Amino acid sequence: MKKQSCAAVIVAAGTASRMEGIDKTVVPICGVPLILRTVRAMAASERITQIVIVTREDLIDTVRELCRGEEKLCAVVPGGSSRTESVLRGLQATSCELVAIHDGARPFVTVPIIDEAIEAAQIYGAAAPAVPVKDTIKIAENNRVSSTPDRSVLYAVQTPQVFPKKVIEACLLEAIEKGIPLTDDCSAAEAAGLPVILTTGSHENLKITTPVDLAFAGAIVERREAL
Repeated sequence: MKKQSCAAVIVAAGTASRMEGIDKTVVPICGVPLILRTVRAMAASERITQIVIVTREDLIDTVRELCRGEEKLCAVVPGGSSRTESVLRGLQATSCELVAIHDGARPFVTVPIIDEAIEAAQIYGAAAPAVPVKDTIKIAENNRVSSTPDRSVLYAVQTPQVFPKKVIEACLLEAIEKGIPLTDDCSAAEAAGLPVILTTGSHENLKITTPVDLAFAGAIVERREAL
């Protein structure tokens, strides 16, 4: 099978409301801005031929300057009023057959994770890395537990989530039209009745969401540098 070209859409347009005043897009991790680490991680895959960053309007110039010289970076575009609109804006700036939609706050994704998801998407149509959950999950309302799902079938889904560009565009537009709330892009594909394949993720492929995650991030960098 001929390898299809793949663009990375890195979504970094959120307000970082849980970061206690820290702008996680540009915060340094062991001296390197988070967004630059994410761009370089995605660019390390030979399957990725284009990179588009979607960020806040007020950060466009800063992000362009931080990522200046990254050869695969082809555009930095402003985000929309929701994550879905931000993704659609990023997709419009790409010209590849496949798109790998990736959280800007996941700087430790690896080439094997990226490539496996791309290959699965090319075969099956939609793919995302995931890891089995480690904790027991409770479903509760008003702090009262109503059920405990079987942990053996629960997975924490990560990014990049990979799709044919035209397919995910159509799915996202349909979700907006129907008012379907989305927490990730695979949800749009699922809502449209498309199968999603889970590929191998990693607990190091964490999303920087709270200040304590920055401590974990520093530890990951130190561990990798020591190998």
